[in-house]
Amino acid sequence: MTVSVALFTADLRLHDNPALHAAVREADEVVPLFVYDDGVRAAGFDAPNRRAFLADCLADLDTGLRERGGRLVVRSGDVVEQVRAVVAETGARRVHLAGGPSRYAVRRETALRDALPGGALVVHDAVVTALAPGEVTPAGSDHYAVFTPYLRRWTQEGVRDVVPPPRRVRVPETASEPLRPRTDVEGTSPGLARGGERAGRERLRSWLASGLDGYADGHDDLAADTTSRLSPFLHFGALSAAELVHLARSRPSPGAEAFVRQLAWRDFHYQVLAARPETSYRDYRARGDRWRDDAREIEAWRAGRTGYPLVDAAMRQLAHEGWMHNRGRLLAASFLTKTLYADWRVGARHFLGLLVDGDIANNQMNWQWAAGTGTDTRPNRVLNPVTQGKRLDPRGTYVRRWIPELADVPDRHIHEPWKLPPREARATGYPGPLVELEEGRDRFERGRRHGGTR
Repeated sequence: MTVSVALFTADLRLHDNPALHAAVREADEVVPLFVYDDGVRAAGFDAPNRRAFLADCLADLDTGLRERGGRLVVRSGDVVEQVRAVVAETGARRVHLAGGPSRYAVRRETALRDALPGGALVVHDAVVTALAPGEVTPAGSDHYAVFTPYLRRWTQEGVRDVVPPPRRVRVPETASEPLRPRTDVEGTSPGLARGGERAGRERLRSWLASGLDGYADGHDDLAADTTSRLSPFLHFGALSAAELVHLARSRPSPGAEAFVRQLAWRDFHYQVLAARPETSYRDYRARGDRWRDDAREIEAWRAGRTGYPLVDAAMRQLAHEGWMHNRGRLLAASFLTKTLYADWRVGARHFLGLLVDGDIANNQMNWQWAAGTGTDTRPNRVLNPVTQGKRLDPRGTYVRRWIPELADVPDRHIHEPWKLPPREARATGYPGPLVELEEGRDRFERGRRHGGTR
């Protein structure tokens, strides 16, 4: 009997999983292995919302494997030690792994390759992303620094074919720890969504039927919330980015084109991180910023008490759901970095502490884009929360949903409640502006100018 190991990391699914597919095809028996990784916890990345969503994903994965005659084998500790132990116990000849672009994923891959016999580790690209990070590169560089030319090449490149889920999985006898249930996780957001491949595919079917066609016109509509909400499932690999590209392209429309563009943005950030792993903590393009460190202002931003309703609504949605509308993310990030002029790393850490879909590539690179230290070709742009609110939430529906203090404020004042008569403004219990927008713009421009923008 031949045995292979399929080591699950950020690919917690049965559909379109090249690593699992290859392991099942080549061997009589397969060990579907997941390791609760000490390294992830030590790095501080084991946030409650993601831990709870992970529990859902693993439980669902185990159920799917059992329906096919198998089960998920669970261990905890050092990944390399646990994989070596499973290989020794089962006599497995190969270990199949989805490639990852982060510094940690690369180190894990290197350590596994060094610890296993030559040729035993098989790494599969384009499992976490639609295109592998280094699959398209410009002449004279190892990555694209600007999205538009990357998108042009990305669109021309063929996305790999989707592979079917296994019909049957035979698992050899080997020890397994019990799964850690979601109920054991404390400190989660009260409105956190459920995870798992089944939940992801149900969400996908519903959104393809009723949301995709209108995505081009509605993806910035904060009140309607017509985004796909598939990002948590993509983050954990409960859904396949390659499959989503194929499904969207099979339904041609402006909405499908806009959605595929967002998947390309996701791949773009992964290829930047793969080529420049230090951008997880260091400016991609240093601007000489002299960031302010005002604890009172930063805490007000975290709590959704800045006095700017659209920013505060987004921050309160994050706290309640562990998720935030993409436009809300950009507005909240722009306000922190360009109006309060606080270091983008402060915001990135706060987001990673709550976002169920928080990953290093997209969180850090989007924060750098908003701060003007990343790939944005207009690094000095500032998003005005009042102007944006009037355009994206003209009747204040989104604001009222998350800021009940403003429920009775007339539409004309919903994004500028400080313009209410003083007694009415005080009666809401909502704070006045933390800083005037012009003052914020001035401190940003002055700090960047004196810091020596280049």
